Amino acid sequence: MWNVPTKERLAKIPKLYETEHTPLKDKIVYLHFFIGGCDWYIAEFDGKDLFFGFAVLNNDLEMAEWGYVSFSELKSIKVQGWLEVDCELEEHWKVRKASEIETIRIANGWPKENNAQPSISKKDELILKIKAGHFKHFPELFAEVTSPYSDFFGIDPNPIWEVTHEHGPN
Repeated sequence: MWNVPTKERLAKIPKLYETEHTPLKDKIVYLHFFIGGCDWYIAEFDGKDLFFGFAVLNNDLEMAEWGYVSFSELKSIKVQGWLEVDCELEEHWKVRKASEIETIRIANGWPKENNAQPSISKKDELILKIKAGHFKHFPELFAEVTSPYSDFFGIDPNPIWEVTHEHGPN
């Protein structure tokens, strides 16, 4: 393994089950291991060999899941005899909530968190965009609110479309 985390870094990770009652999206991710299209995001550690976290294998976000992974297994992975799992260096990895990590957020279907206080609600913002001609047809609006990359992800488009078309299209 390249960049094996230090004992001090590992000691900062909560013990297994210590954050059991913390919602998954609020779990703090302390380490990021990766190789090719595989990522392991670590939230808990038993202090010996077992991690709990989120795994994405072969860039497959649909099958990505929370679960357990062995530290010794991660260290033993080698591709073609030389490519090894890497751990993102402390100076490059920002410890943060799982919901703030794009890959985890998208795989779990969580909407983007917006810490800035908007002056208007996202629904009202969509209504203004429709009235301004940004979404001339319902499928365009539907595509916007169903994209996990959108600031409007997860909003039900039907009532918004109805509000803007109560008296026929403007």
